Amino acid sequence: MIFQNFENVTFFSALEMMLYAIVVGYLFLLFAFFLTMRYRTSKKLYWLFFSILFLCLAAGRVFFIAYYFFIPEMSASKGEIARTLMLAYRIATFFTWLGVACFMGILGILLFPPEAEPDQKSSKKIKLTSNMKIICRIIFIAIPVFVGVLALVLPDSLFMDPEMAEKYDLNIEITTVYGYPIGRLILNFILLPIFILIIPFLYLYLAIRTYGVLRKSYLLNAVGILLYYIGRILQGIFEVTGSPHFKATVPPLVILCALLLIVIANNYEQLR
Repeated sequence: MIFQNFENVTFFSALEMMLYAIVVGYLFLLFAFFLTMRYRTSKKLYWLFFSILFLCLAAGRVFFIAYYFFIPEMSASKGEIARTLMLAYRIATFFTWLGVACFMGILGILLFPPEAEPDQKSSKKIKLTSNMKIICRIIFIAIPVFVGVLALVLPDSLFMDPEMAEKYDLNIEITTVYGYPIGRLILNFILLPIFILIIPFLYLYLAIRTYGVLRKSYLLNAVGILLYYIGRILQGIFEVTGSPHFKATVPPLVILCALLLIVIANNYEQLR
């Protein structure tokens, strides 16, 4: 059998797995909704990025569920389990950064809208041609994709949890900062917040510049996106601080609330 009895699953870990399974299902529904109901009818690249975003987040979360709950229960050698764990973590991180790339694609469209006409009153401002706008959008998308590829190819010593090396008797020298792998620290607590904070602040800026339903939609999008990644960051914080009860409940519930806000934000006119 691939899996033995689930010896390490506690009540709270089972609850956490169930909540994240709900998150995955909801993400797949959002992908289908934005692809079929928004992009299919409008053919706007904005909605295509939005739909692929949720698909990438769902795929990443599936591999994280395997990493945290299923792979440790495999009936295989310790070395094989450790290699499978790191592979799952790398793929999950890669899909997470593909989701960030979709966010950057949305950012590029909002900053450099292809259908925008030149403003005659703003002659002092730099005017970008269509090709220049496309290049800017490609750069925005390429940077997080490059970070995701690095997560796939950099050595395990940058990403492996020291407790994993000890548990599976691995002879590997892990680079850590205060006991936390330096690769995860840079990706999760430095680069990810920098990239993600750009999007909510841009939506807040657009909310200030607009009025009515559009302002409320931008504002709810900003709050929803910010809450989503706060939930992601809280998961890492509770894992480092050794708070399994909070780790099992708070992050997935925050993420579910964030997804609900994003849905309301992009259907505000119909729901008001």
